[in-house]
Amino acid sequence: MAHERRKTCPTIVEELIVVLTPHPAGLRRWSVMRAIRTNRAAMAREIPLKLEADVERTFRQFCRGDGMRVSGATLFCRPAEKAGEVWALDTRYAGAGETLT
Repeated sequence: MAHERRKTCPTIVEELIVVLTPHPAGLRRWSVMRAIRTNRAAMAREIPLKLEADVERTFRQFCRGDGMRVSGATLFCRPAEKAGEVWALDTRYAGAGETLT
């Protein structure tokens, strides 16, 4: 049953990948949050009050160069050449074809 639920409700990591993949140069944090909210609303998924905090925490856990990053996969980055809070898919991940488990 949990497997069926996962198919219909992607994880936050999967949501971030979906939102950031079409934007190789990255998106501002605000635009990422708006896209995730829009996608959830379109799928009639719950939008909890702490969604932004959960998304931020997840991004940081898998972000290259972030002190909160967990060991293992580096999926995201903050492009150095961009002003402001821009989030992007790490190009090393995008080209590697890694899978999340």
